[in-house]
Amino acid sequence: MIEEQKFNYGKLFLIGFGFFGVSVLWSLYNTYVPILLEQKFALDSAAIGFFLSLDNIAALFIQPPVGAWSDRVRTKLGRRLPFILVGAPIAAVAFGLVPLADSLPVFVACTVTTILSMAFWRTPVVALMPDVTPSRLRSQANGIINFMGGLGLVLGTSIGAVLVKQNQAYPFWFGSLLVLIAAALVLIFVREPKVYEDNPNAEKPNLWKSLKDLLTGKQGDAIRIFLAIFFWFIAYNAIEAFLSLYGINYLGLDESGAGLLITSVGTSFLLFAIPAGFIGGKLGRKKTIGIGLVIMILMMLSIYFLPKETLLQTHGTLPILGNFMNLTIILLVAGIGWACININSLPVVVDLTDPIHIGTFTGLYYLFSTLAAIAGPNINGWIVKLTGNNYSSIFIIGPIFMAAALIMVLGLRSGEAKQDGGLVS
Repeated sequence: MIEEQKFNYGKLFLIGFGFFGVSVLWSLYNTYVPILLEQKFALDSAAIGFFLSLDNIAALFIQPPVGAWSDRVRTKLGRRLPFILVGAPIAAVAFGLVPLADSLPVFVACTVTTILSMAFWRTPVVALMPDVTPSRLRSQANGIINFMGGLGLVLGTSIGAVLVKQNQAYPFWFGSLLVLIAAALVLIFVREPKVYEDNPNAEKPNLWKSLKDLLTGKQGDAIRIFLAIFFWFIAYNAIEAFLSLYGINYLGLDESGAGLLITSVGTSFLLFAIPAGFIGGKLGRKKTIGIGLVIMILMMLSIYFLPKETLLQTHGTLPILGNFMNLTIILLVAGIGWACININSLPVVVDLTDPIHIGTFTGLYYLFSTLAAIAGPNINGWIVKLTGNNYSSIFIIGPIFMAAALIMVLGLRSGEAKQDGGLVS
């Protein structure tokens, strides 16, 4: 039983390469696809907001069922790895073709293929972490996984900001290459644990039954955490989708400088991901998430109310981050808050179920976060349009939904780490 008290850091960092690949691609997608849509195809903010929700509409119908499907899959590779083997290469190729599209229909075909293939393997790669980690160590383990995700975001956006100066296609090709490398590392070095249920009469994982139980009130704390996830992802995705355009159209930054705004959030998220997991393990997941929500609310309100000149005041330059502005400082603090929230939320979700249904509940996590990611860009797209293309208005909606998430979290009665046995890594 001593072996149950620890987890394998090496295995977790290797699993983290899967999330690294996911984060690289989506950070570059969210940064440069809006710019192409505006500059190459002359779409307005509302149309861009809708377009940026397409990936989440696809994910809504793919990720949750795939999570439950992966719980039922039995192959020599395991339950999760076959999905990575199929989805990652297709996503990499399609993403690399996006900047080469000269017409909107071809552009849509490339992005939709990217979207569908990414949705196919995201839930299984995330479910690998709780597969190999005991309950009491899942916040810490999720910190490592998200550290790798943050590393992917920072590398993607910072190097992408350099590459885009040479050619608009280079960030896309760079992202495709990293996705292929990351997926290969997971497939070569990660071996899944065997946690299969051998009883033929045992209830099989079923997404729709789990969702029905959720909506009929049989799992009170589950619906609270899923609503909280829905609310805070509305806030985060609403801003992330338009942050690069906010930098260009409101602050007057160039494409490279605007691309580095999300790098600031990603950098502090990267640095604080592992500490946030250990804080959640010591202080408690609920308190840690609550602290993160308060930080995010304060930072978003600061960006909205501070004058443009104050936000742009520069204190020198830094590697990776570029011009070290007051806005950079605010975004760095926001990244710390986001780490406190994001690192500890999935462990709360998967500790509401058993090892056989981890993929199903991970799928439900993505169901609610995806619904939010559909709503967020559309809400902010219309807010920008209705305010006469005032891109500072993207920070209006965030504090409201973060506050709603905080109310849900304060009502939780369970979801903290369990002290009994768990999976051996």
